[in-house]
Amino acid sequence: MKTRLCFAAAAAWLGASVAAAQTTAPAPKPPPAARGDGPAPAPRPFRIDRLDPALDAIVNADARLDPEGDRYGLTEGPTWFRDATGGYLLFSDLVSNVIYKRAADGRVSVFLDKAGYSGADTDNAGAQTRRGRIHVIMIGPNGETVDAQGRLIWCASPDRTVVRLEKDGGRTILAETYQGKRFNGPNDVVVRKDGSLYFTDSDFGLRGSAKSPLKELPFNGVYLVKDGKATLVVSDEHKTMSWPNGIAMSPDETHLYLSEGFSRIVRYDIQPDGALANGVVFVEGGGGIGDGMKTDRRGNLYSTGGAGPGQVRIISPEGKTLGRIDLPVVGGEPKTQICATNLAFGDPDGRGLYITACEAVYRVRLKVAGLLLGPE
Repeated sequence: MKTRLCFAAAAAWLGASVAAAQTTAPAPKPPPAARGDGPAPAPRPFRIDRLDPALDAIVNADARLDPEGDRYGLTEGPTWFRDATGGYLLFSDLVSNVIYKRAADGRVSVFLDKAGYSGADTDNAGAQTRRGRIHVIMIGPNGETVDAQGRLIWCASPDRTVVRLEKDGGRTILAETYQGKRFNGPNDVVVRKDGSLYFTDSDFGLRGSAKSPLKELPFNGVYLVKDGKATLVVSDEHKTMSWPNGIAMSPDETHLYLSEGFSRIVRYDIQPDGALANGVVFVEGGGGIGDGMKTDRRGNLYSTGGAGPGQVRIISPEGKTLGRIDLPVVGGEPKTQICATNLAFGDPDGRGLYITACEAVYRVRLKVAGLLLGPE
């Protein structure tokens, strides 16, 4: 571990511990065609799609969608940061290379600059993607979380590191290499109560993604960082899993959820030492799978669909889809992309569901509270 004021995972397999955590996976499917070339999508209003009566105990059918900001590059990594005044929202902009702060009064400011890529060679940093018709470079930070001491931890994907913000403003690199080789691009992160953390690593940090000559690890995976050491717990080296993205834990920290590819979520048992075992497909197919996830206090899982039309899937602890939150789709040209990349529970009571939505950020008030991060 080393500390910096400004921060600029194929080798050994872990044997039975890692093998026990694997599941047989099909080849990943491409994301839904809601961006890029072709005609603009048909407009769609915001709605709550009720698939099971149990949804009524989670969100009202006439719940309101509150816009929390727009005109962003590509939003990700929302996190509610608690303080004496009730708290505020932090979220990443993958294009603008900053972490934004949205205060309770609606004011938006830059919380951290150069939070994704801290170097000077921007011609070779960050993966290229599409947002609507626009070609963009994801040079900014990705997933965020808060530890038990109230310190922000985030994935600096283009810097290929996991970083913690200290109380004095310094930045500590928590994970940078695996067996001497740099990560491909940390994507999403979750912290355990004991201070250890899991993060997903994929090709987001590399220009050209998997084809980049700078790629040092030939696989993508999930890592456990404990006592200053990164340990590989799941990987796609033997094609037993698809490309890893979003990650979340059950409230009691007995299960870890992982979105693989763009069409399924796998659930693992968390062992006492932090290893993952008994991976099973928790849910697959349909919309609202592929990107960031969070759980509420009852153990329901909320997952986002990533690049496709903005959709959040709400899943019971038993793996039953209860319903979906469909974000509005704007028709016509120029093509506007409202997606759902990630989410977080916020507000002082934990019942505000904040959704990062490509160009926008939204909030939906729920009947149940989510897990608020940081000190109790």
